Amino acid sequence: MGPGAQLPPEIQLAQRLAGNEQVTRDRAVRKLRKYIVARTQRATGGFTHDELLKIWKGLFYCMWMQDKLLLQEELGRTISRLIHAFQTTEAQRLFLQTFWQTMVREWPGIDRLRLDKFYLLMRMVLNESLQAVRMRGWEERDIEQLLELLTTEILHEDSQAPNGVKSHFLEVFLEELTKVGATELTADQNLRFVEPFCGIAAHTKDSLVLHNITRGIFEAIVEQAPFAIEDLLKELDAQEGEGEASDGDESDGDGEEESAEEGQEHHQLPQKLLAGSSGQAGEDEDSTGPVLQFDYKAIADRLFEVASQQSTPSQNRKCLYKVIRKLQDLARGHFPEDEVPEKAYRHLLEGRRVRKGKRRWLQRQARNLRGDNEEKTAHSPDLSPGGERKKSRRPKRPGSGLHRAAKGRRGPCGRRWRRRPGQAPGARAEAAGAQGPERKKRQPPESG
Repeated sequence: MGPGAQLPPEIQLAQRLAGNEQVTRDRAVRKLRKYIVARTQRATGGFTHDELLKIWKGLFYCMWMQDKLLLQEELGRTISRLIHAFQTTEAQRLFLQTFWQTMVREWPGIDRLRLDKFYLLMRMVLNESLQAVRMRGWEERDIEQLLELLTTEILHEDSQAPNGVKSHFLEVFLEELTKVGATELTADQNLRFVEPFCGIAAHTKDSLVLHNITRGIFEAIVEQAPFAIEDLLKELDAQEGEGEASDGDESDGDGEEESAEEGQEHHQLPQKLLAGSSGQAGEDEDSTGPVLQFDYKAIADRLFEVASQQSTPSQNRKCLYKVIRKLQDLARGHFPEDEVPEKAYRHLLEGRRVRKGKRRWLQRQARNLRGDNEEKTAHSPDLSPGGERKKSRRPKRPGSGLHRAAKGRRGPCGRRWRRRPGQAPGARAEAAGAQGPERKKRQPPESG
C-alpha cells in the first residue's frame, strides 16, 4: 500500500479506539455505532470475520486504556450494547464470535490490575447476548445457536480458551440468565439452556471444567431451589387472589344495595391481602431477586443418561451421580439444605470437641513429664566439671584400687609418679604413701 493510499475504515476506527486521549476514544465509539448501523442496513452490506476482529482489537485496547471504575462500567455497557446495532442475526452472531476469539487471544497479556475490567466486560457482553435472544421471543433455534457458539469458543476441547475465561463464564452464566429471563422462561426452556453443560460435564477430560460446571451450574440450581418454590407459591397465591376478586365482583353486581355493600367490604379484604402479598413479594425480590424455575426430575434424567454411558470417565460419573441424587431428592420434595448443614455442623462440633480433648490431654501429659524432670534435676547431685566424678559401675578387682590411687597421685610439683626401671609396684605405692604426711603438713590449718 502506497503512502498516499487511504486505510480501510475498520483500521482507522481501530486506531482511534486505541488512542491515548479519552475524548478521541469516546468519539470513535460513537462513530463506530453509526458505521455499524449504516453498513448492516444495506442488503449487500455486512462485515467479514477479519474486519470484526480488527474492530474488536480496537475495542479491547479502548477498554484497556480506560481508568476509574464508573467510567469502565459505562464504557463496558456501551461496548456490549453494540450488538443491538447489527440488523441481522448472522451479523450479531459473528460479532459475538469475534469477541470471544479476541478475549481468548489477548487474555495471556492482561495483567492482574486490569483483570476486573475485562471480567466485567465479559459479563456485560453475555448479558446483552441473552437480551438479544429475549427480544426475538426466546426461539428455540436462537437458543441453540447461541449455546453452540458459546460452548464451541469457550468450553470445547479444541478451544484454546484459558482457564480464567472458562471459569468466569461458567460462574456468571446462570446469574446473567436469571437477570434476563427469570420472569419469562419456563422450566422446559431452562432445560434447553442446561442441556449442553450436561454433555460437556460427562465427557470432558479437564477436571477444572468439570468442577466449574458442577459448582456453577448444577449446584447453583440445587441451592436456589427453595427460592424457586417460594416464587412459584407466590404466583399461585396471586392467581387465586385474582380469581376471588373476580368472583366478588360478580356477586356484588347481582345482590341488593345492602348485600352489595357487604360484598364490597368482603371484596376489599382479598384486595388488601393481595396488595400485602405483592408488597412482600416486591421486598423479597429486592432482597433475593427472581429465580429460574427448573424441572429437577428432567435434569436428573438427562444427567443420568449421559453419565451412565460407557464412554464417560469414572471420575466424571462419580461427580455427576452426586448431583443426580440431590436433584432426585428435590424432585421428591426433599430439600438437602434443611438437614445436611445441621448434621454437618453437629459432626464438625463433635470432631472439634474430640480434637480439643486430645490436645488438652497431651498438654497435661507434657506438663507432668516436665515437672517430673525438674524434680529429678533438683534432687540429683551436681555433675558439672567441678563436681565429683561419676563412679565406675564395673566390679572392683583385688588390688585395682591401690593401683588407681597410686596412678592418680601427683608429686609436689604436680608431676605424676613414674616407676623407675627395676622398681617394684609395691615400692611405688610406699613412696606415694610416704609423701602423704608431708603434704598434710604443708596445707594451711582450717579456720574453725
